[in-house]
Formats: sequence, C-alpha cells, structure tokens
Amino acid sequence: MNSSRVSSFVAGVLVANSAPHLATAVTGHRHLTPLAGRNSGPTVNALWGGLNLAGGLALLAWSQRGGGTRWGGDLVAFEAGCFSLAAWMAGTERVFHPNSGPVPGSAG
Repeated sequence: MNSSRVSSFVAGVLVANSAPHLATAVTGHRHLTPLAGRNSGPTVNALWGGLNLAGGLALLAWSQRGGGTRWGGDLVAFEAGCFSLAAWMAGTERVFHPNSGPVPGSAG
C-alpha cells in the first residue's frame, strides 16, 4: 500500500478524533482521554483534541510533500480514516457507554 495513503488514513483518524474532544472542551463536559481517563475535564480534552488535530494536520502535510495539487486516492484514504474512527466511536458509545453515567469516584 502507498505510504501517503496510509499516512492520509491515519491523519483522518486523528483529525476525526479531535472533534469530540474539542467539542467537549468548548461545552465544559467530561470525556474519556488517555491522559486522565474518564475524569478528563475540558482542559485535558482541549489539550488532547489539539494534539490530535495538530498531529493529523502535520501528518497530512508530510504525506503530501511534493505530491502535486490533486488529492487523488489520498482523499479517499483520509475520508476512510475519518469514517472508521466515527463508526468505531459510535459503536463503542452504544455498547460500552464510556462517556455517559457517573465518573467512578465522583459524587455525581
């Protein structure tokens, strides 16, 4: 498989993962991150979302160096990465509910 397509796919995953964390930061909610677990507040989510977005955009820039002005198959790979993360998150939320209900060790 073409390395730029793999990079575009991973970039899509990272960019898509940034959205719920940045939305969580803006709305003041809690959302699971690897940095602080289920108790991740808005600040931690802003940091994690920003890291994901920056990483995804940097990976895109790196993978497209000298690649011309058209996306080609890399756009499909990027979109597949976005879709894969969104489908996985929707399924995980539906089955395991990691971001709903009380946080362990909290009063509410």
